[in-house]
Parts: sequence; structure tokens; C-alpha cells
Amino acid sequence: MSNAGTDVAAFRAARDLLLTHREDYETAYREFRWPVLHEFNWARDWFDGVLAVEHATQTALWIVEEGGTETRLTFAELSTRSSRVAGWLRSHGVRRGDHILLMLGNQVELWEVALAAMKLGAVLIPSSTLLATDDITDRVQRGRVVHVVARDVDTPKFDGVAGDWTRIAVGAAPAGWLDFADAYTRPADSGPYEPTAPTDPLLLYFTSGTTASPKLVEHTYASYTVGHLSTMYWLGLRPGDVHINVSSPGWGKHAWSSLFAPWNAGATVLVVNYARFSAATLLDAAVRCGATTMCAPPTVWRMLIQADLTRWQAPFRECMAAGEPLNPEIIERVRVAWGVTVRDGYGQTETTATVGNTPGQELRPGSMGRPLPGYKLTVVDSDGVVGADEGELCLELAESPLGLMAGYRDDAERTAWAVRDGLYHTCDLVSQDADGYITYVARTDDVFKASDYRISPFELESVLLEHEAVVEAAVVPSPDPLRLFVPKAYVVLAAGWSATAETALAILRYARQRLAPYKRIRRIEFGSLPKTISGKIRRVELRGSEDNRAGARTELEFWEDDFPDLKVGSRS
Repeated sequence: MSNAGTDVAAFRAARDLLLTHREDYETAYREFRWPVLHEFNWARDWFDGVLAVEHATQTALWIVEEGGTETRLTFAELSTRSSRVAGWLRSHGVRRGDHILLMLGNQVELWEVALAAMKLGAVLIPSSTLLATDDITDRVQRGRVVHVVARDVDTPKFDGVAGDWTRIAVGAAPAGWLDFADAYTRPADSGPYEPTAPTDPLLLYFTSGTTASPKLVEHTYASYTVGHLSTMYWLGLRPGDVHINVSSPGWGKHAWSSLFAPWNAGATVLVVNYARFSAATLLDAAVRCGATTMCAPPTVWRMLIQADLTRWQAPFRECMAAGEPLNPEIIERVRVAWGVTVRDGYGQTETTATVGNTPGQELRPGSMGRPLPGYKLTVVDSDGVVGADEGELCLELAESPLGLMAGYRDDAERTAWAVRDGLYHTCDLVSQDADGYITYVARTDDVFKASDYRISPFELESVLLEHEAVVEAAVVPSPDPLRLFVPKAYVVLAAGWSATAETALAILRYARQRLAPYKRIRRIEFGSLPKTISGKIRRVELRGSEDNRAGARTELEFWEDDFPDLKVGSRS
């Protein structure tokens, strides 16, 4: 048997173990081992060699547009189309190891190029279509880009971006750009292919930068393909499922749940496109298409529960959330409406899913679950004690977790800092109970002190989100001459609520009744929240705004001192 055949067998055995024990966490966690690989190419050996053969007529990709049109491609069709694209890319100079900047929306060409690039052994740099020219310049330079594939509407953003790189446009190609449609006139590429080692680079991700400038994360031909077996397990996917993932291209979560995890399981990827988020558009399509599983970020779940979910007889067997911690109020609202428990999960751009509430297991409110198969985790406190009850979440490296990044590209110092003392340091603070359930506390740089008490923003935000007026909230430290800092909440209001003193009083009173005195929110400001283009709240920007105000207030800001009814030291 060739190396490829041996690798496929090893991958499949690991996958099947997880599928067999989908609701038996203890057995799956105890018995799972990452497969040992030699020359595994996921696109050629798994997608073409197995899925396109054994699931030839099953829908692999199903894209539903807002106007009702849709595209459906089977595994066999997508295999052939991506091989045509691979041949065309090869004819235009794409070679093994070349870096391709991919800037497409949720459209068929995105998946075709991703598969084609993998078949050729190239390196992908997925990028959001929301990027501006300065962002693109940074990615082209730091990413050492050789080829660009972009939507026609985005090609003007590349004007003036220096570099000798191939320009490929999807749509109406402007002068100087190749027309991607020509790829469909090519015969399917049949090689020859150079082998890809598990350690060869496959993906370069620029992190979303919630607290600093984007880092350049490198994943390999094993870490973000085979590594997503852990994600498949957390999602609870089965062969034949129809999985809908609400995520934008360009970010790690898109690859998690719109590419590798579903196709590891042999499930259909369902995408619903819309110009502006609409609960009705998303859920109507999910019901019509028979979606069995859905994953969405907490931001989307917060918007969904603003609608009357009982209008839809949702077909979901599994519902998940990832990207930021999921507040218990959201879980309860969905459970009441649909009888389905939204299961939280955790991972980073640097990893695949590492922690999760898995199917069939007890869900403890507030907890993001237990370590997923393939990952051994520990908690390190501020004194460096390993195995603490509260501290920084770390991955143990002794057992070589396959889903961990290769490192930060061209930044040995940052890589060494993240991977030290036999641990990968996540910079996320958590607590862990005696049964192994892990609860998110905050980013290490989000926790702050008020009157010498340590405050976790997430705990306070969870309470605020229970109030009917609050859609989103972000808590940051606000300078105070007496206490050094006090908790301040930036709040996005639900429809029907106005940014008035009466609303502020209602929210402050609600929070006061549910939080210990030292945790109580003392200031509220209404408005929008700054976010990364991947949708994560930029608390660093809010903290900077507070530091620069020097005590000044806006018209939409209210302090507890404004309300005599909120008696100091009282919960009333």
C-alpha cells in the first residue's frame, strides 16, 4: 500500500472512532489518537479519493441566495470542477509552495480554488472582502503573495499594491486581470503532483486583532485538515448531515465549519447569503433545505433571539456557537423556543476546536465544556502553578496536538513566547471544576481591577444580556478617582427601547439586583460597539476611549450617581 493509501486508512480510522462514539465522550476522549501521516493530501486523497467516489451523488455544497436562486454541487461535480481549476491555475504558473491571496465571498469559486490549491500543494491566505487597500498591502507584503484571486468588484482595491503577482478576477475581469471563467474550459488536471508532507504550510491566517495588530498564523497540510476531526466531533456531525455555518470567508471559523469539519464527516455544507442579516432569510432557508446542524457566532444568536423563534419548526438536531463566549440567556431562549440546546465551543485561529460541550453530555450553564479528543489541557495560575483551578488555559505539547499551528510566520520570538515550558499559552483566563468543565473568564488583558477586586467583563455582560432591552454589551474599566476603575457597560439596545435615563435606570437596577456589590456596573453608555471585521468586539478600543476621555461624558452616558433611587450599598 502506498503512503497515501496508508494515510487515508489512518485518517479514516481516527474519524470513524469519533463518529462511533459521537455521544460517548469518555470513550472518545480516552481512545482517540491523532493519525500518523506521511504524505496525506486532504483534497486529493480524501475529497477526490473517497468523498467523490463513495458519496458521488450527495450534495457537497449548497449555496442559497437571498433572492431564492441556489447552486448545488455534488461531491463528484465539485471534485471535477476543482481539478479543472487546478489545471488552469497550473497553466498560469501556480506551483507547490506558492502563496495565493484568496479574497472571495461565499461563492462556489471559493471552494473550487481552495480544493485546487490544495491539490497543487500551494499555500492559501484567506482574506475578507471587507479589507481595505492598506490591509491588502500588508497581506501581500507580509504574506509574500505570488497570486491573487479576488471578486471583480474588489479589484480596484488592489490598484497601487506593489508586487509582481498574478491577478485573477472572478466575474468581469478588468484589464490586466485573468478571467477565472476560463478555468472551466480546461480538462481536469491529472498531475503529476508533488507529495505534500504533513508539515508543509497550507494556510496563513491574519488574526482578527481584537487587542493588537494581526498576527500571521501558519497551519499545515495536517493541522487544519486532519486537525479538524476535533471540530467535527464537537459539532456532532454525521455523514449525510446538512450543516449550516454562519461565517464570513477569510477567518479561521469559516474553514472550521464550512470546509474541513463537515467534509471530514461526509456532510453537506449549506450557505445562506444575504446583503444584511435577516433571521427570516436564514431560518426560512434552513427549514426548506432541511438543515440538521447549525453553528453561528454569539452575535448572530443574539440577533436571532430578537425574532419570534417559535415561527419556525427548526429541523436542527444540533446547534452550536463559537467565536466568543455564549451567554446562558441565549441558551435558555433557544431551548424554550426549539427544544434544542445551543452547545458552546472554544478554539482559536491558532488551533482547531479544543474545548466543547459535546452531543449527549451534560451542559453546565456558563461552561464551554470539556477538552475535546486529541487535546490535553491544563490551567496555569498567575504564580505559574500548573493544574490550578483558575488561570490561563494552556495546551500540553507532550502528546503533540495535531490541530495546533506550526507557529507565527516570520516571528520566532512571538512563537517562542506562545509555545514555552512545554505548553501552548492561549492568553485566555478560565476556571476548571473537578469534573473537567471549563468556564471562560476573560482574555488576560480584559480582566481589570476595581477597588482592588478582579473583574471579569464576561460575567457582567452575561447579566446585562438577560435584560430584555440589551442586545449586545461590552464591559470595560472606566477611570475613577476613588476606586481607580469602575465597571462601565457599552450597550446596544433592542428594538423598541430608547437611549434614555429611564432605560439606563432599568438596566442598572436589574444588574444591581444580580451582581455582588463590588461587581456592580456603575456607568452605561448607549451606542454601537467597535468590532473586528470578523465580528469580535474590540474592547481594546473601548478601553482606549475611556482612558482618553479624562472624565468627560457623552450625551448617551449615564452614571449610577445620576439616580438617587440607586442607594449606595443597597441591592434595591
